[in-house]
Amino acid sequence: WFNDLAAFNIGAAGEDDLTHVSAWYRDQWVNFNGGPVTTLLNVHSNVDFIPGALGLQLYQDEIGQESNTMVKLGYAYRLAPLSNGAELSFGLNVSLFSKSYNAEWIAVDGVENDPAIPTLNGSGTSTDVDLGVFLRKPNEYYAGISMTHVAEVQMSSLSIVPARTFYFMGGYDYPLSGNDLVLRSNVLAKTDLAYAAIDVNVNVLWNDFVWGGLTYRVGDALAPSAGVQKALAPQNDGIRSSEQVIKVGYAYGTTLSPLSAYNSGSHEVFLSYAFKFETTPVQNKYANPRFL
Repeated sequence: WFNDLAAFNIGAAGEDDLTHVSAWYRDQWVNFNGGPVTTLLNVHSNVDFIPGALGLQLYQDEIGQESNTMVKLGYAYRLAPLSNGAELSFGLNVSLFSKSYNAEWIAVDGVENDPAIPTLNGSGTSTDVDLGVFLRKPNEYYAGISMTHVAEVQMSSLSIVPARTFYFMGGYDYPLSGNDLVLRSNVLAKTDLAYAAIDVNVNVLWNDFVWGGLTYRVGDALAPSAGVQKALAPQNDGIRSSEQVIKVGYAYGTTLSPLSAYNSGSHEVFLSYAFKFETTPVQNKYANPRFL
């Protein structure tokens, strides 16, 4: 999550002048029948026609016989920098959530006589909003709080209400050897006030290029991870200019819960492309020889 914070907090959108396109693919609990498979695409960028940034997110998750799809459109507004250089921003998402399932239940004592278990396939949708507040001092620290499913709107055709979920995040960068070696710490906590998941990550970035580290999900998993990030050489010929940054990352999660006996770990792949292309219009000048 620390590679693109706007995926979990819309307030972090538009962190710089680049357009960010990030994608995640996670295959959880490999060889566990019905294990979660998640795909996420997140796009955000500052725009010229209004102050602030816009974001778009596409989310797909398959778990067991259940399928979840979500589309979010968001906006973030950043205040003027504080006296210490930190930046405070606020964001809002409007989301469309779709859920479907098939009624192929597996139970040791059968489901025919349980009225709480549906016997027919079902699907439904709901529209809701997310909120986010984000504070960042570039290259030093960040902190944020966000909330999804704020209104807890019941899904049409289903007796399901998506739970309001809170996300708390924070991180700090500590230079170990100037800017050549940076120790980065990150925390992400998620809770619906009934259950909480806490991820703690520590990684080291070398020469702003290669990084490696370890993530611990409290009581659940341990995941070593590594990646590279590369800023391509800026191009500027006086008319056209470009900035581009590519990031690639991979994590392998080892299950620490009793589920470890039934799966062979989890795989997650991350890819990000950030860019800015500008063209300066050519100004033609004409002179009348009568006035030379």
